[in-house]
Amino acid sequence: MTTVIFKKINLQSYKPGKSKLKSRKKIIKLSANESALGTSGKVKKLLKNIDIKISKYPDSQFQELRHAISKKYKIDKSKVICGSGSDEIIQMLCQLFLNKNDEVIVPEFSFLMYRIYSTIAGAKVIFAKEKNFKISVKNILKKITKRTKLVFLANPNNPTGTYLNRNEILDLRRKLNSKVLLVLDDAYFEYMQNKDYKNSLDIFKSYKNVFILRTFSKIYGLASLRVGWGYGDKKIIKELYKIKPPFNVTKVAQLCAKEALKDENFINKSIKHNNFWCKKIKEELKKYQIITNDISTNFFLLNFTECKYSADYVSKKLEEYGVILREMKSYGINNCLRLTIGNRSENEFFLDKIRRIFKNV
Repeated sequence: MTTVIFKKINLQSYKPGKSKLKSRKKIIKLSANESALGTSGKVKKLLKNIDIKISKYPDSQFQELRHAISKKYKIDKSKVICGSGSDEIIQMLCQLFLNKNDEVIVPEFSFLMYRIYSTIAGAKVIFAKEKNFKISVKNILKKITKRTKLVFLANPNNPTGTYLNRNEILDLRRKLNSKVLLVLDDAYFEYMQNKDYKNSLDIFKSYKNVFILRTFSKIYGLASLRVGWGYGDKKIIKELYKIKPPFNVTKVAQLCAKEALKDENFINKSIKHNNFWCKKIKEELKKYQIITNDISTNFFLLNFTECKYSADYVSKKLEEYGVILREMKSYGINNCLRLTIGNRSENEFFLDKIRRIFKNV
């Protein structure tokens, strides 16, 4: 029997961090930048008492959730769209803006879905070199051509943990061609305590050529529910609604996201926890010449270039203890690992095993 002809897409598919080990049933997963403290108590209470008709479709316009988002961030509800994670909104933006031979610029080391969805849409992905794992505004601007349609970047950046300050991000937008859409991913902005940093929504709320992505998967701890949102010009949002799947965010996800927005105490507790453990872990890793980014997100990029052991060696030894970190080779980064900040017991376990691995140092 002959196989029906289909389009062949030349790309490497997204490879998520490990979540299982064959040799161990009990593992500590520090590979996906998930919430260290789990989920808000308000969300847990909702899930215990929830009573919805699962035979009915969810609200395809996300009216209640968009109202809650617009109220919290003091933004126009009509400029908000929700998606099955911010990933889906990235996909829709690529469908809307890109044609064959268009160009998309992404930082050298960046969230893999930017390049994957751009490639699927037929565009050419252009990589802008980074400097010491930091996004370079100068190198992005060098790559701009008449074919450039989109520039994607996360701030702070995944997987490097570095960031552009307020002046740098404003400088990028000012010097970009006004017809190029700058897509800014704020996935980790809640963790940022640095004084020179400003989140994208606060800076570009009124801009028509900036599109902002947000997610409930990280600090809110709703990763498995898959819900994110985007904010942009009304004309762009209107067109995105035309191409989005009709019921792309479940009723449960919408309700939980709405409830999560109410719990400021949980967010503050998460930030406090993250700051405490980032400082503690960073100081400990310094003893073994493991270089990390400055504290900015809920993860560290661990650089082993000055270390006694390689990233591969340390990763394998940690996995023998049941601890999983994120390999970085799929991002094109050699001799590095990405470490998510876990809960108290996970962090203590990780540090104890690091000490054991380096006991002869």
